[in-house]
Amino acid sequence: MLKDVFFAVYTKFKLHFYQEIFRRFQTREASLTTMETFCVESIQALGSPTVNEFATFMRISTPNAAYKVNSLVDKGYIRKIRSEKDRREYHLEVTQKYLDYYNISTAYMSQVMDRILQRFSPEECAKLEEMLEVVSQELMPEIRLPGVGDEK
Repeated sequence: MLKDVFFAVYTKFKLHFYQEIFRRFQTREASLTTMETFCVESIQALGSPTVNEFATFMRISTPNAAYKVNSLVDKGYIRKIRSEKDRREYHLEVTQKYLDYYNISTAYMSQVMDRILQRFSPEECAKLEEMLEVVSQELMPEIRLPGVGDEK
């Protein structure tokens, strides 16, 4: 039962995102491919990775990662920032253009969070937060997000 409910919530978030993408792009071609969307979302979640860090995380070759990054730079969704420590290295950052695109999904998550806060007591919300922290930090060790809990 818990597995089914969790999967349903996850699926609803995905489907809402897809609905909004199709609604916004029904009169024009979308500028990001599915694979590019996965790449730029990963770059954002990794918090300014280098091309090599991005490649390592995605388990792809550095040349393949560089090709994908250059396409995203050309489309204006990410930019390369020269490292202060090692001038040969560049960190990847998402642009405002991507943040505007990404807000399609974050706005709905915020709306659902507001509904949670209205529907449940502060104690229930605190317990949900505690449970989600355990899931994120202990039960999903394969994925580390910079700046999230003890996963720094």
